[in-house]
Amino acid sequence: MNASRLFVLIPCAGSGSRAGGAGAKQYQRIAGRPMVRHTLDAFRALADRFAGIALVVSPHDRDVQAALSDFPGEGEHLLQVGGATRAASVRNGLQALKQVAGAGPHDWVLVHDAARCLVTPTQIEALIAACEHDAVGGLLAQRLADTLKSASPDGRVAHTLTRADKWLAQTPQMFRIGMLLDALQRAGDSVTDEASAIEAIGLAPLLVPGSAQNFKLTFPEDFALAEALLQTRRAVPA
Repeated sequence: MNASRLFVLIPCAGSGSRAGGAGAKQYQRIAGRPMVRHTLDAFRALADRFAGIALVVSPHDRDVQAALSDFPGEGEHLLQVGGATRAASVRNGLQALKQVAGAGPHDWVLVHDAARCLVTPTQIEALIAACEHDAVGGLLAQRLADTLKSASPDGRVAHTLTRADKWLAQTPQMFRIGMLLDALQRAGDSVTDEASAIEAIGLAPLLVPGSAQNFKLTFPEDFALAEALLQTRRAVPA
């Protein structure tokens, strides 16, 4: 168990229809580069930590090579096995990672959204440090700061919920490959993140404090905010 390796799996097969662009959102340009390039570079900065970095794209993806002309590099894998759902893409990607990279069931995998392009190497390192000796694994997350409401069918407030124990799930999410693959196979395609699949088999993932800047770009206004943050980081390097 002490010799377990670390792999990275980045599902990148979505259409991103809510983003409003002409093509898949992961290839839209932000601060002069495709979104997925920023995502990938955060992990490449820690390349010595990983036994492999894999990008999962659709079998019919014709844009990834134009967006990432130098990918895959050494220790990197382009897996054209993306499915119709995130869960399917991750499940297929894990199976392919076992085949092409020799990843084993006791190795760790960090699964990260391609659309969370503002993650930093420091945040990734924090997750690894918190989880690499944990029995289950865990995820970056942020305590909920806003008041949380539930809605009635007519669009009015039904209830105000306590926020004391509420967290917003982020990625990366880090689990043993064998455990996660088994959990995803049992859960099917309905789960929207890896932690949910792990919870469904009766385990409790560790919550590791993340950052408000590690948000998922989903709507058009998210792109303008990400652009501003990336430009700020260029002006004031971390």
